[in-house]
Amino acid sequence: MTTSRTVLVTGGNRGIGYAIAQEFLAEGHRVAVTARSGEGPEGALTVRADVTDAASVDQAFSEVEAALGPIEVVVANAGITRDTLLLRMTEDEFTSVIDTNLTGAFRVIKRASKGMLKARFGRIVLISSVVGLYGSPGQVNYAASKAALVGMARSLTRELGARNITTNVVAPGFIQTDMTDELSDAQQADYQKTIPMGRFATPVEVAKVVTWLAGDDAGYISGAVIPVDGGLGMGH
Repeated sequence: MTTSRTVLVTGGNRGIGYAIAQEFLAEGHRVAVTARSGEGPEGALTVRADVTDAASVDQAFSEVEAALGPIEVVVANAGITRDTLLLRMTEDEFTSVIDTNLTGAFRVIKRASKGMLKARFGRIVLISSVVGLYGSPGQVNYAASKAALVGMARSLTRELGARNITTNVVAPGFIQTDMTDELSDAQQADYQKTIPMGRFATPVEVAKVVTWLAGDDAGYISGAVIPVDGGLGMGH
């Protein structure tokens, strides 16, 4: 039995974030999600927040703390893509992805760390991507933002580890979500040929790794990058 915690998942209104929130709820935790639109799963508190705005993040945390108590687990999942080849990529297409995926994670973690340091307990999980370490044409901005989360997690581990705060990275590969469902059967088959397991992951397979990292059994794991990619990015 894992201790019941107060959990915040950013970008918890769809896809992997939604599945992560659902899994924490199923394990008996108090769960809040941030979303710019839409709602988290039933049983979760949904708060409006834009991770590109520090004041918005602060307000969302205050709302969650008032309703559910100090946040003990934070999952930085909110992310965007603006894919295009380097020579066509505008500066805005680069910086907007960095601002959401990387600086957004910084804003969320900085705000979360205040309560965690006070409590001398915290679990921080950053959702990266196989693309962050493996690379992908047309995703210079996205890959850079996701790779940077690894350096962030390892620096945080060195800063916060002595206070019983762990920081880890989960790097999903291709996941069966609305986005992959939009690919043609031929495109899906092509992608699956590159994956040693020969299939996409389900969002639940990612979610269970996240909940395990946040649980009591993973208290001595920090600064780790855990791929959930069916072997796609081996060794990266």
